[in-house]
Amino acid sequence: MNKQPKLTLVGAGPGDPELITLKGVRALKEADVVLYDALANEELLEYAENAEKIFVGKRKGMHKFIQEKIQDLIVEHALQGKHVVRLKGGDPFIFGRGSEELKYVIQKGIEIAIVSGVTSAIAAPASFGISLTQRGVNESFRVITGTRSDLKLSEDVEAAANSNTTIVVLMGMSKLENIVNTFKAKGKNDIPVAIIENGTKESERLAVGTIDTILNIVNDKGLSNPAIIVIGETVKESEILYSQLLTQKGKTL
Repeated sequence: MNKQPKLTLVGAGPGDPELITLKGVRALKEADVVLYDALANEELLEYAENAEKIFVGKRKGMHKFIQEKIQDLIVEHALQGKHVVRLKGGDPFIFGRGSEELKYVIQKGIEIAIVSGVTSAIAAPASFGISLTQRGVNESFRVITGTRSDLKLSEDVEAAANSNTTIVVLMGMSKLENIVNTFKAKGKNDIPVAIIENGTKESERLAVGTIDTILNIVNDKGLSNPAIIVIGETVKESEILYSQLLTQKGKTL
């Protein structure tokens, strides 16, 4: 057991357990306690052979209460001289509230370390060959949240609808109709859209359409969270790639 209290914040990656970093694996192997969330693949816990594992997944609408409890658990275990690993899905600094937890624990005199993770915003589209930028098509991309902490539609959606960049929406499936209507109001009915459910996992699914058609396609397929929404011309430009990868994976649109 470590004498110096320590918290290591580790990005678990987008779902595929092979997409965690070597540094993240090493932290798990050295951990005394692992606090993991709902989006972290539980297969990764096998690396933490000697650690106590505590599930701290959040429930919709109860983020504030549970976040405070998580922070208190980190401090409680770390101040016992333990190395605590906080395992969060994707990258903990991309809508993961990782910085909040770090700021809280350093006030308690706890040493911190940060291990970046592969974000689902990039990895999920890439798993089907969907590029977020492409020369001559889109020169940049924007990652936004679809749902604010108060469960309302993010104001960034309208700003995104005014741009010509590729838009990646996290936590947006419950607001998909609102998002579609926002883009329609800007006259962008024909913009290509891809929805990737469970991106990088064996259970991943892909739906492709346009702003006009994507709601019906999602309803027909029964797609739901966790999923990534990609809006932009690069979706159409990536058709030859996702068609090939779907065939190789034995999947269909």
